[in-house]
Amino acid sequence: MTHNTHAGRWIWLLILLSLTIQTHGRTHQPEFSTAGFYALKETGRTAYSMNPAWRVHKGPVEGAEQNDFNDRDWRLVSLPDGIEYLPSEASGCVNYQGEVWYRKHFTPEESWRGRKLFLHFEAIMGKSKVWVNGEPLTEHYGGFLPVIADVTSRLKYGQDNVITVWADNSNDPSYPPGKAQDVLDFAYFGGIYRDCWMIVHNNVFITDPNYERVTAGGGLFVSFGKVSEDAAQLNLNIHVRNSSDRNFSGKVLFELYDREGKLVRTAGKGLSVARGKAGSRQTSMEIERPHLWTPDSPYLYNLHVYIKDNTGRTIDGFRRRIGVRSIEFKGRDGFWLNGKPYPEPLIGANRHQDFAVIGNALPNSLHWRDAKKLRDAGLRVIRNAHYPQDPAFMDACDELGLFVIVNTPGWQFWNEEPLFAQRVYDDIRNMVRRDRNHPCVWMWEPILNETRYPEDFARTVVDIVNEEYPYPYCYCGCDSRALGHEHFKVQFRHPFNEENDAGEQMEEHITYFTREWGDNVDDWNSHNSPSRVSRAWGEYPMLKQAQGYATLGFPNFTCYDILYRQSRQHVGGCLWHSFDHQRGYHPDPFYGGIMDAFRQPKLSYYMFMSQRPNRTNEELIAESGPMVYIANAMTPFSPEDVTIYSNCDEVRLTYCKNGRQYTYKKEAKREGMPSPVITFKDVWKVMQDKELSRVGKQKDSYLLAEGFVEGKLVATHKLEPTRRPSKLLLWTDDENVEMQADGSDIVTVVAAITDRDGRIKRLNNSIVKFEIEGPGILIGNEETHTNPRPIQWGTAPILVRATTKPGNIKVRAIVTWEGTHTPIAAELIIPVKEATLKFVANETEIRLSEQSNKTGQTTVTTGEKSNIRLQNDEHQQVQNQIKLKEIEKQQSDFE
Repeated sequence: MTHNTHAGRWIWLLILLSLTIQTHGRTHQPEFSTAGFYALKETGRTAYSMNPAWRVHKGPVEGAEQNDFNDRDWRLVSLPDGIEYLPSEASGCVNYQGEVWYRKHFTPEESWRGRKLFLHFEAIMGKSKVWVNGEPLTEHYGGFLPVIADVTSRLKYGQDNVITVWADNSNDPSYPPGKAQDVLDFAYFGGIYRDCWMIVHNNVFITDPNYERVTAGGGLFVSFGKVSEDAAQLNLNIHVRNSSDRNFSGKVLFELYDREGKLVRTAGKGLSVARGKAGSRQTSMEIERPHLWTPDSPYLYNLHVYIKDNTGRTIDGFRRRIGVRSIEFKGRDGFWLNGKPYPEPLIGANRHQDFAVIGNALPNSLHWRDAKKLRDAGLRVIRNAHYPQDPAFMDACDELGLFVIVNTPGWQFWNEEPLFAQRVYDDIRNMVRRDRNHPCVWMWEPILNETRYPEDFARTVVDIVNEEYPYPYCYCGCDSRALGHEHFKVQFRHPFNEENDAGEQMEEHITYFTREWGDNVDDWNSHNSPSRVSRAWGEYPMLKQAQGYATLGFPNFTCYDILYRQSRQHVGGCLWHSFDHQRGYHPDPFYGGIMDAFRQPKLSYYMFMSQRPNRTNEELIAESGPMVYIANAMTPFSPEDVTIYSNCDEVRLTYCKNGRQYTYKKEAKREGMPSPVITFKDVWKVMQDKELSRVGKQKDSYLLAEGFVEGKLVATHKLEPTRRPSKLLLWTDDENVEMQADGSDIVTVVAAITDRDGRIKRLNNSIVKFEIEGPGILIGNEETHTNPRPIQWGTAPILVRATTKPGNIKVRAIVTWEGTHTPIAAELIIPVKEATLKFVANETEIRLSEQSNKTGQTTVTTGEKSNIRLQNDEHQQVQNQIKLKEIEKQQSDFE
């Protein structure tokens, strides 16, 4: 790692640490389920990654499903794959819609012989068909739920095998969502855009609920009876299939372990399954003094499940993380968690699954980082708009403490053909079967979003959810003005007000929640809005957005403050939207996110963060505790009024050394949002900064915000005006998650233009070019204007994908047009660890894949030559400073 890299990382770390004195020091490495479980050693069950080395072809092809089809000219990719790389802003149907073919070559492991094998795709966009060695296995309609095939009898050992997938993300009204993309508020980004697993186990095995399609059954089902701080009852239902040629007799054993690995409880049940049949067993266990799951204490137990034969030998088994909690919506009495009234409104956001450049094809680490960033901001609930999202995101919400509203695919569309409704019903059943064991599930939203469906549809979908989850703590949500809303105990609407709700009354037995708030457009065609702000537009628009989300001065408009002024019966709301996202029916992305499509924060992100409690919470992996943030860049065009976001009791702002101080004290007893936006009037003076600069006292020009809780200094944030652009900085936006050499993992690398002290130059129009060396691939090119790319509001992000080889990736950023005064280039080393899961792929295909993906990429100038170049750049900067001193003097003399 170069000296310049160290400097960049330290400066960025200091910027982050300046937001708060108290920070979490722990480094957490998340783990992700595979096909709904976590593997246990010595159970006979293994999950293999099938992600690396797929050949892909965009467009129709004759005979591509045949085993001997020549695919040598097809491009090689790793899953998740979105067919194409897109511009950073890819709305207005710029993405490809149509047929796409995938083919994967591999040789089965000899250890698989005689065992049971399932190919598990977490999702394939659109309608799809799957073949193995030219034989058709399954077809699927819908882009958001698993596609699973039994491949046991189709593999050929000792030779090349081929999996072929045909998919089509074209508009098709026969399955949900059904609406054409050019009139859709999101995009059907295509491809095999989630993970693919090969699940290998013995012939007596715990089933997959999405494959078995048993009502309220299949696989493992964990539900709860009475839950309190004294005791909790776990109901355990297991479904086992015997595909062997003899009857099976044995037992199912459940072992519950706490977070430290201590065995808490066990339960067992005898098990007999005839050959070729399947059977279920039910048992329960009671936990004394349980650690209850809550958003602020997301405690997860590990439930080990074993199938044992009569000799005690383990035949199958796996681990599942569970959280013990009860959920109740009590109408006028509001939301109750674990037998107690929840003490405050639940504020959250909606989330679409797309990301800049890669569309929907996010690896697990990016899903986890999304959840982490939202929990850091103090959010406690996420609405999965408008479809079931990646299992990795659900895993992340479990451990980070985010409630989730799980949605069935749908948006403003109904097809009268009975087949459409049937496919909606199938989706609802499958989303409940997939997600029912997640403690983060707050409620199900089985209706089609903002859709005029038949009235009987509403009753039917509630019945389906209750059939699939016939236990306590299961709730469904629906718009309060939709047909059939009377069947729902939770109804979505904005807070009641006298002007819009004359004659309407809150129904005593209904609990209310706002599913979408904060968006404020002129009309639903133009979409001009003070809440829709590109980060690139700078601080004035971002300040306007943040203020609007906090306490917008428009009548009858829902904002954070209004949601906190409701009765207990209205339990909160989800902002529309967490991140900027791409849309089919408009040329602009939705700019209303509190972060952009690369997950770079806007000022509203810090406003949300200031609403979290000011006490550090050791139970959270996410950030917590006191914070203070100055929302002013101190540019010549920055507002004189200085806005502060803080959750502290008192904030003191100092402008300049020995300068004037301003103090804000939060009212101890007040209504509304926890921490109002703080604005100190008439503070920042650009001419005062000029005066200090002219006399060589630039360091005396600063803004210092100090936050106090109970009289103690707990958080600080200091800003100084940025001076002459001098160098580039590089950092990874990785949330401390290690990169894995699995061919799939992606991390965001951010470049910034700074002065020589590392302060980011927000007002800069440089164009940055990225280069790479080592086991990584840049996801960016000239065609999509993503490499080189312009600096926007001080930064330029790019994505880096790992290959299947561990090692160190070196990324370099340079300003494209080099000259005497060009800012110094930056280099960054990204360690890549060995993959945790074994992957299956043809070695030649992997090698060709990594070679082809690097073709055309600019590599870093290596070794001594690179170091000499950096030293020369730094030397040139020193010489420039000497020369500029004389220029400064002459200009001052003749001013």
